[in-house]
Formats: sequence, structure tokens, C-alpha cells
Amino acid sequence: MKFFTADTHYFHADLLGDNDFAPRPFRTVTEMNEVMVTNWNRVVKDNDVVYNLGDIAMHPKYEAGYPEILALLTRLNGQIHFVKGNHDSRAFFKYLAAHDPGHSKGKKFFFHDVGVIIKFDHHQYYLTHYPVLLGITKNIRNIHGHIHYSSIPIKENLNVGVDAPELSYLPEKQPFGMPISENQIGIIAAAKAAELAKLRH
Repeated sequence: MKFFTADTHYFHADLLGDNDFAPRPFRTVTEMNEVMVTNWNRVVKDNDVVYNLGDIAMHPKYEAGYPEILALLTRLNGQIHFVKGNHDSRAFFKYLAAHDPGHSKGKKFFFHDVGVIIKFDHHQYYLTHYPVLLGITKNIRNIHGHIHYSSIPIKENLNVGVDAPELSYLPEKQPFGMPISENQIGIIAAAKAAELAKLRH
């Protein structure tokens, strides 16, 4: 099974409380991290693949915090593909690659500077950190993050960030930090397309 997430911002204390453009309802970074790890592992199994579309973590100790970030990421089930976000550095990716904990299928971590193209459910998906405007397309969609509480008013653009408004299209509330499955992508895409169609009439 494939899963998708973005803007996890592990260790990012500035997002706690009400004082940021993307506030999170946690008192401490430890509480936030633990809830997100638990919710990830509730649905992702070890043979699954997760695409984290950037802004993975922001540790207050910068490079000195890499070992703590690695320890957290190692606890997450599945193989993980990281797409570089604006808060991620090549140095961070190099550190993770050099300390890959391994997986039953080989490597645990994979890295992409710009994005990935995959196919499922009769669609081609551009997986990027930033939203990509694809123009008029039939079977191409963009799964992205970066814009947190905002949404692109185009049906082909699907924000899968942990705090994305597109999560409201799901029939049940998505626990914070739980990646979105490929099946849920179809539900979100259909619901967003229907809502935008209503707004045009």
C-alpha cells in the first residue's frame, strides 16, 4: 500500500499553540512527535511505502539534532521516500542516507530533490513539495504539501500535509500525523472535484 504525507515538521516548537500560521494543538514537542509516530504506525505496515513530501523536521539544534530526528524516523513503519521541502537541506538528506537503518527490502530511506512521478488508480501523480499547476489534464494529478492550511482551488491539486484542508473531504476525521492512503487519495480527489464543480454553477 502507498501512503502520502507532508509538512510533518517534527521537533518544530514554533508550531505549538496558537501563535503561528499553522498552529498545532500540542503542549510540547515530545507530545506532538509521539502522537504523530503513533498515528503513522497505526496504518502503515512494514511492507508499505510512504511518500513524505517535504518539511520533515525542524530541530532547534539544527545539525546537532540530526541524530534525534534519525531516531524518530527509524521508529516509523515502512520504506519512506522523502521529497525535499524548503526547510530540508541536502546535508540533512546526506546524513539520513549515511545512517540508513535498513529495511527487510533493502534501504529504508529514499531521497528526491524535486519530486517523483508514480501511477495508480488509472492516474499519473506528480509528487512534489510545492503545488504544481498542471493545466487542463485528464488523468494527471499533483499531490503536494507546503501550503499547510491553504488549498489550491483546482481539482487536480491535492494537499496532503498533516494540517491540509483537503483532509476534511474524508468521511472520518484523520488523526493528526496519520499518512493518507492511496484509497483515501481517490476519495479526496472525487470530493474536491465535486465541491469545485458546485462552486462554478
